[in-house]
Amino acid sequence: MATPEPVKSAAAAAAPARPHLERLVALAGKRGPVPVAVAYPCDAASLEAAVLAAQARLIDPILVGPAERIRALAARNALDLDGCRLLDSTDDPRDAAALAAAQCRDGIAQALMKGSLHTDELLGAAVSRDARLRSERRASHVFVLDMPGLDRPLLITDCVVNIAPGLADKRDIAQSAIDLAHALGIACPKVAILSAVETVNPAIPSTLDAAALCKMADRKQIRGAVLDGPLAFDLAISADSARTKGIDSPVAGSPDILLVPNLEAGNIVYKQLIYMAQADCAGVVLGMHVPIILTSRSDSVPSRVASCALGVLAVQRKQPRPADAVRPDLDRLDLAVDLLPR
Repeated sequence: MATPEPVKSAAAAAAPARPHLERLVALAGKRGPVPVAVAYPCDAASLEAAVLAAQARLIDPILVGPAERIRALAARNALDLDGCRLLDSTDDPRDAAALAAAQCRDGIAQALMKGSLHTDELLGAAVSRDARLRSERRASHVFVLDMPGLDRPLLITDCVVNIAPGLADKRDIAQSAIDLAHALGIACPKVAILSAVETVNPAIPSTLDAAALCKMADRKQIRGAVLDGPLAFDLAISADSARTKGIDSPVAGSPDILLVPNLEAGNIVYKQLIYMAQADCAGVVLGMHVPIILTSRSDSVPSRVASCALGVLAVQRKQPRPADAVRPDLDRLDLAVDLLPR
C-alpha cells in the first residue's frame, strides 16, 4: 500500500515556489554565518529578518539600536534573540546607522544591514567620511529577481541608488553586478544594456553609453561577462523579437543582468515585474568596502532572508579596495529616497 503524501496547509500550498531565492539561501548557508551589523531593527519586520537569517546560519547579527526597545519588541513578537549581539545606541536611527557603519569600519562586522530606518539614513552613514567604507568603485544596488517560469535568476541594476549615472558610473555598476553574478555561480553572465531602441542614436544618450560600455568590455575595462547594447527591453528579453528585428545578439533572449539607463527606468521595470509578473526579489548594495543588505517592510520572508544570503555571498567575493583619498565624485552620493517598497 502506497504511503500517503503529507497534507500541506492552505498557506503552504498557496505559497509560490521561489527556487532561485531558495538556492541562494542554500549556497550562502554553506559559507556563513558572517557577522553583520543591523542598523536600528526597531520594527517587527526588520528584527524578524535578522533573526530568521541568523536561524538559517547566514548571519551573526549585531543588533545596533536602543537595546531595551529591541528586547521588548522581540518579546512582543516571540522572536528569540539567542545568538544575537546587542549594541546599545540612542533611539535615533542616524546614531544607530553611524554606530553600525563603525562596526564595519573597524572589522567587527563584514556587512551592513538595514533595519527600520530610511534607506537614505543608512546609506548616508555608510558613505560618510567617518565610516571610511567608500571604495575606489561607485556604490550601486543590484536586485536578484525570482520570476515564475524563468529558469534562472535575473539581476537588475541600478534601480535604487544612482539617479542619473554617467558612463564611468555605469562601468562600475556593470562590474559590481558581474562580480555578484559570479558569486551566484554564473560563470560568464550575459549583460543586456537597456535603452529605448537598439540602435545608437546621438539624441538618446543611453545608447551612446551602451555602445561605449560594450567597447570597454572589448578592451577589458569591464571583465567577466558578455555585454550587448543598446537593447530595447523586448529585444533583451525575447529572442523572437530580436530575430524579427534582424538583431544578431549573443545576449538577446537570455540575459542574466539587465543594466538600466537610469533610476527612473529601473525602478519602473523592477516594480512592474514584482507587482504584475509575481516576481520576488532580494537586493544588496555593492561597490562599498562591505556589502549593504537592504530589506523593506513589504518584502516577503523568503525575500528578506535571500537579501541576507546575497550579502553573505558578496562578502565571499574580493571587495573593492577602500578609497585611500575620497574621490571628488564620491563626496556626495545622490540617494534615491523612499523608492524601495515599504
